[in-house]
Amino acid sequence: MKTQVAIIGGGPSGLLLSQLLHTRGIDSVVLERKTKDYVLGRIRAGVLEQGLVRLMEEAGCAERLHAEGFAHDGTLISFGDETFRIDFTEHTGTPVVVYGQTEVTRDLYEAREKAGGKIEFNVEDVVIQGADSDTPHVYYTVGGEARRLDCDFVAGCDGFHGVSRQTIPLDVRREYEKVYPFGWLGVLSETPPVTHELIYANSSRGFALCSMRNESLSRYYIQCSLSDKPEDWTDEAFWQEFKRRIPADQAGKLVTGPTIEKSIAPLRSFVTEPMRWGRLFLCGDAAHIVPPTGAKGLNTAASDVHYLYNGLCDFYENNSVAGIDSYSEKALKRVWKAERFSWWFSSLMHRYPDQSEFDLKMQAAEIEFLRSNKAAQQAMAENYVGLPY
Repeated sequence: MKTQVAIIGGGPSGLLLSQLLHTRGIDSVVLERKTKDYVLGRIRAGVLEQGLVRLMEEAGCAERLHAEGFAHDGTLISFGDETFRIDFTEHTGTPVVVYGQTEVTRDLYEAREKAGGKIEFNVEDVVIQGADSDTPHVYYTVGGEARRLDCDFVAGCDGFHGVSRQTIPLDVRREYEKVYPFGWLGVLSETPPVTHELIYANSSRGFALCSMRNESLSRYYIQCSLSDKPEDWTDEAFWQEFKRRIPADQAGKLVTGPTIEKSIAPLRSFVTEPMRWGRLFLCGDAAHIVPPTGAKGLNTAASDVHYLYNGLCDFYENNSVAGIDSYSEKALKRVWKAERFSWWFSSLMHRYPDQSEFDLKMQAAEIEFLRSNKAAQQAMAENYVGLPY
């Protein structure tokens, strides 16, 4: 089988790239390790920057997003008994949109299927060869049958544990990582959100986040120990602890109920450089991970897709390699800015096991500066709604 762009990974970044390329007449094949139902069963954040919204519009996949997504003009920050609001539209003129990553993925699958896009599921034993030549190809198996896919380029959208990054030789790539000494315990409940905007809470007991999927589906998180397991936390224990960490007025009106999903995610910051090796390009989690504080994971993957999509269009439409040659440099500049924001916001809102009294005073002073300083609020708002591509 032959295609122009082989895309490893059928998550949102791989599907978005495939659909965008389709709108410009560029052929692709998506190889996904799991089933479609498995991919759609993954629960992820759903705060979308306008850059991603515009890409979904360009891909022809934004109709349901606009109909069902919630525009958020700001967010609330709480520290002890103090709560204040960062107004996104006042400082940037731009909101974010709350729309679940699962729904983004569902819309993209529907578009690819409607267009007759080629997606292979249950793909195993993927090997990328010839990426440093003009004739890259991918070997893989489906149901025990060995297959080969010849292509012009390979887009590695297969996540942190995928084969794409590992294909780049160790003497070429360099990895940077910070592992945080805590995780997030997240629950999904069929209850109305406690408030219409997100609340990021720094309490003496640790971080908490009030989020939502829609008017009747809420997503809540608390900072927890890395040694915890989801089954260690009963619903009652979670709700009790959650109420202790959020503002008292919000805790008083919180609607609780049985959780329909419960999981713990470790936090890390990770970047690999470069994001291109020959005709292999890394996108999203294959190249970088951010802590979920500030919801930059999917959005940073989308900016990668933007740079790669435009570079490939430049190649096929103008016979120019300028876009693909500058892909890694452009993508990494924005990636590191997103990493900085996620690291800063995580440092601001969490309690660390080795924090001294001085560290706690500095954290409190930083939060107070954010509360009282318009320039600090504007800087946060600009980063939260998404830096320009």
